[in-house]
This record gives sequence, structure tokens and C-alpha cells, in this order.
Amino acid sequence: MGSRIEERFSETKAAGRAALVTFVTAGDPNMEDSLALIKALPEAGADLIEIGMPFTDPMADGPAIQASSLRALEAGQNMIKTLAMVKNFREGDSHTPIILMGYYNPIYIYGSQRFLDDAKAVGVDGLIIVDLPPEEDQELCVPALAMEMNFIRLATPTTNEARLEKVLTNTSGFVYYVSITGITGTAKPDPDAVSRRVALIKAKTDLPIAVGFGVKTPEQAKAIADSGADGVVVGSALISVMQGHMKRDGKAASTMVPAVTDLVRSLAGAIVN
Repeated sequence: MGSRIEERFSETKAAGRAALVTFVTAGDPNMEDSLALIKALPEAGADLIEIGMPFTDPMADGPAIQASSLRALEAGQNMIKTLAMVKNFREGDSHTPIILMGYYNPIYIYGSQRFLDDAKAVGVDGLIIVDLPPEEDQELCVPALAMEMNFIRLATPTTNEARLEKVLTNTSGFVYYVSITGITGTAKPDPDAVSRRVALIKAKTDLPIAVGFGVKTPEQAKAIADSGADGVVVGSALISVMQGHMKRDGKAASTMVPAVTDLVRSLAGAIVN
């Protein structure tokens, strides 16, 4: 039996469509509203959920995700609470893959093996740790794989062939192709360029390819899905909608979850062939 991530990509492939991967930051704008949103995502059409682990210096992220991380930290979010959110989600959903995404520092402070033990126990399926290169695989990647947790790597437009081989070593679940150079949510991807890069990566691996960074609209999501990608990742656009439905005190308005799930539904609808 494969992992939940592998099974979900098999399901979407069999259905003849790309998977929709959504990203939100744990604890933004607070733990209660964040958990309500995460629980609402699968019914709205999210096939996989990436949950950001808040960090004070999210260097690869654009303004929207940076702001979401800081809001979460200001509301008291920490690793213990993030893992508790996954546990709570799992009590009502045993099928949707959950991927924790972020930076190594919070994991290192928590304790790498303790983190892996606790993440596995609450039902985390995979990890994307953007600042741990393949040269540091023994730090977290190899131990995670030994515990049957997928370790997902990022490839970028500047990843050359030799580097791609290193990136693909020990990668499992799927490959996350970053469709633009720079930080998240600040430019829009070129579908033709994405198509060429997806084909190049697929020549090197049988893993599904999910494409993200810069996908904001249903039209863009469809273009990426049509480029040959197995998955489309949307994060900054969801967080921007969230920001538009927050009150002056930083708390979520009652319209926040419906507004985000409306966008998710439109994105999911656009990538169904």
C-alpha cells in the first residue's frame, strides 16, 4: 500500500485531471480559524493540503505568506499547536494528504527525531523543507523516509541537469516544480516554459510533478494543468483572500472561510478536464 500522497495522485491521474494542492499557514490568523479553514478545504476541492509551519524569517516566501507567518506567530502558534491541528484534522479526515512545509530551524529547535515521531503519530504524510539541500539528507530526509514519510523536493527554472539528479535522489511523493524565479506569489508563470521543464523532469523521474509559485486564478491553474503538470499548487492567492476578510483586530471575519473555499472551488473546477 502506498502513501496517502501516492494514492491521491493515482486517483487524480485515473480521473484524467491534475490534483489541486492548497497551501495555508498554520495558525493564521489564529488557531481556531485556521483549523476551520483547513477542515473546509477538502470539500471545496483541495486534493492535498500543504500546511506552512510559521517561521520568523521565511526567505523563499513573498509578502502574503510572510505576513501570514508573522500573524500566526503573533497569535501564539508554535510547533506543538501545528501538530495538534493536524491531529484534530485527522480525526475527521483520514484520506486527504497533509504535507508540512517550511524551514528547518523550527524543526531543529523542536528536535528533529521528536518532530518526526510526533508528525508521524498525528498523521503527517510528507515534508517540504525548503532550506535543506540534498547535501543535508542525513539531517532529516533519510530519517523521514525510514519512517515512511514522503520527503518532497523543489526544482526551479535554474536547476540544471546535474543538479536535478541530486534533487531527485531520495525525493518521494512528488516533485514540486517552482514555476518562476524569485519568491512566492510575485509573478505569474509562463505555461510554455513550464511545459518544457515538466517534460524535462518527467524524463528523469516517474514521480508526479506539482507546479506552484505564482498561480492565482482559475485560468492560470488550468494553463498549468494543461502543461502536463500532475498537480497545481496555490498558496499566496488563498492567503490574499484571507487578508481581505480579516477585521481590524486581525481576527477572521465570518466571511473568510467561505471566501477562500469559493476560490478553491473555482480553481478545482478549472483543472477538471
